[in-house]
Amino acid sequence: MIYVNPRNELTSDQADAILAAAIEKSTELSVAMNIAVVDAGANLKAFKRMDEAWLGSIDIAIRKARTARMFDMPTGKIGELSQPGGPLFNIEQSNGGLISFPGGLPIRANDGSVVGAIGVSGSTVENDHSVAEAGLSALLA
Repeated sequence: MIYVNPRNELTSDQADAILAAAIEKSTELSVAMNIAVVDAGANLKAFKRMDEAWLGSIDIAIRKARTARMFDMPTGKIGELSQPGGPLFNIEQSNGGLISFPGGLPIRANDGSVVGAIGVSGSTVENDHSVAEAGLSALLA
């Protein structure tokens, strides 16, 4: 959980801190990532395409962040629920296209409200998720 301003909004400084921590983790893992941070309305707040990050992952990172915010849960969890026979089967076809594999995480304020999300793409889903978690950790320090 994080403290946000009195209007319960993710600030630009917080979004920048998320990007910096995610970039640091990406560098540690020796992977080039696309990292997106969206606000409570799922609008892009901050974005970084690291040098040599895949062009095709730009859209994926943004969609992971938007998906995590629109459903207020990690994108990996949505993936579990959207398997054939699952309660959210085929949900990735909604909302202009969602991402249902790991790398997107909601950002929650101290009161539990969701104030945004991070989405990361450019490596394995395990690395994407790890970098997203590192980004969030910047706000927990």
